[in-house]
Amino acid sequence: MADLPAPTEIRVRRAEALLQVDFTDGTRASLPAEYLRAESPSAEVQGHHPSQHRLVHGKRNVGIESVEPVGHYALRIRFTDGHDSGIFTWALLHQLAQEQPRRWEAYLGALAAAGRNRDR
Repeated sequence: MADLPAPTEIRVRRAEALLQVDFTDGTRASLPAEYLRAESPSAEVQGHHPSQHRLVHGKRNVGIESVEPVGHYALRIRFTDGHDSGIFTWALLHQLAQEQPRRWEAYLGALAAAGRNRDR
């Protein structure tokens, strides 16, 4: 089994509300805070079963307050709206980078279908 890609560099760009991650497989990602907040692996967002997933809305202006390592396998991201319970593993960050265009479009579609938007 091949090793999973791991970050070689992680940078928080607070002014742009981005987490930039470079991975060992050459993947380079600029992940917006809003995207990460909407995809948080926390129980608050994901629930304990797929049917419990909660749509996060009104987070256009959310930023990244801080990031801290969790062991040698993940990051805890503290968002400016106070959310900090999601643990973003290296595998999840890599998946979010790879699937960003598809997931973002699905998120925007879900917001529209629910009568919500990025501002409320």
